[in-house]
Amino acid sequence: MPVPSSHCGRFQACGSRRAFLEQAGGGFGALALQSLLAGSASSAAAASADNPLAPRIAHFPAKAEAVIWLFMEGAPSSADTFDYKPELNKRDGQTIDIDVFNGNPGPLMKSPFTFQQYGQSGAWVCEKYPNVAKHVDDFAFIKSLHSDSNDHVPALYQINTGIARPGFPSAGSWVTYGLGSECENLPGYVVLGNTQGVKGGPLNWSSGFLPSAHQGTLFRSNGNPILNLNRPSDVTDDDQRRQLDLLAALNTEHLKQHPDEPDLLGRIQSFELAWRMQAEALNLIDFSTESDVTRSMYGLDRKETRSYGTKCLLARRLVESGVRFVQVYSDGEWDAHSDLRGNHSGHCLATDVPIDGLLTDLKQRGLFDTTLVIWGGEFGRMPVSQGNGGRDHNPQGFLCWLAGAGIKGGTSYGETDELAYRAVVDPTTVHDLHATMLHLLGMDHKRLTYLHNGRSYRLTDVAGNVLTSLLS
Repeated sequence: MPVPSSHCGRFQACGSRRAFLEQAGGGFGALALQSLLAGSASSAAAASADNPLAPRIAHFPAKAEAVIWLFMEGAPSSADTFDYKPELNKRDGQTIDIDVFNGNPGPLMKSPFTFQQYGQSGAWVCEKYPNVAKHVDDFAFIKSLHSDSNDHVPALYQINTGIARPGFPSAGSWVTYGLGSECENLPGYVVLGNTQGVKGGPLNWSSGFLPSAHQGTLFRSNGNPILNLNRPSDVTDDDQRRQLDLLAALNTEHLKQHPDEPDLLGRIQSFELAWRMQAEALNLIDFSTESDVTRSMYGLDRKETRSYGTKCLLARRLVESGVRFVQVYSDGEWDAHSDLRGNHSGHCLATDVPIDGLLTDLKQRGLFDTTLVIWGGEFGRMPVSQGNGGRDHNPQGFLCWLAGAGIKGGTSYGETDELAYRAVVDPTTVHDLHATMLHLLGMDHKRLTYLHNGRSYRLTDVAGNVLTSLLS
């Protein structure tokens, strides 16, 4: 009978699940029942030897303990934010031969924004990001990213899962699968979504074929963070506890009868997590404990910045509580097929102060050196004009930046050509970005695997290189 192997401290089923249960010493049923009937979060976590979100030992010492991914959905233009291209100014209005997503390209279009150099690194930043610009000496820019699709949904899937098709585990799911979470009363992976909904929906934070306990949990930044979180008014705390205990006993008996069903234990544990979250999650969005200075620093006192500022503040509180991976989607879309000036001006205004506030707050609280912050979208935009002063999709060359734990600030990797069209110096794949992120979290991306359909899968598929020049 095959013996299960272990990756990153995680069992990987190489035979039947029944064999795995025998190896685990009597199966999950008794463990889950003992944990669930213990009646408290702490005893449940301690008693369950296979709590899927229990903290795990990394492959090697980690620089980062958590990730905050500032996701600019809709694809910001590199040449209009952080990748200054003087040649676009010189050749503004010239026609070139170029393939575009929507056809009928216009001439080359210079940026509608002025740029200025900041910091000791002299990084160029557009005029619409003056507060973010204060932190450029903390940033490591990747200016040569490229991906496979010029359509939003598959591009979103690729940047989130490594694959431009639905059904694969997201980066946050791989991280919690490998490392677990430091917080037993909250999910290990939280998504603060776009108020208009994210294109491609929950598949962007799905656990795919990984155990369901590792999927992202969508939080709202106002009202109840999770729908249906409050118990009915006529149900007491004791009533609900007894209901959960009975449900746990029934589900555990069902698990004993169906030991080859991998999601049954996850279902049992999800009920317990929801129970513990009823108090913890509501406390998270109670900002009354934050000072007026802090709320203002995130832009909560201004209409234009309140929504994203609230999400950034919530992200800090989540990481402070031990949540491992937080993704913070911007509202609306940077999808500027027309009026790029208006579109990007609005999105920069909405995110500039909140991002500055987040980075400043992380530093003040001693969290910056243990938190990896990532900024970017799913692809970039063309150097030619489209419609009324817009730009089309461009997956052939775009950028992101990283800051915080383990990052060598004031650095830059790769380049696009002089028109910001195509990555030409050190082209960088999404797999390279993911490999670098996992490395900072103490994981070897080649060893973080999961056996599915007879093949060992990983976030970086069969590719990916750690961008060591960006690491401190």
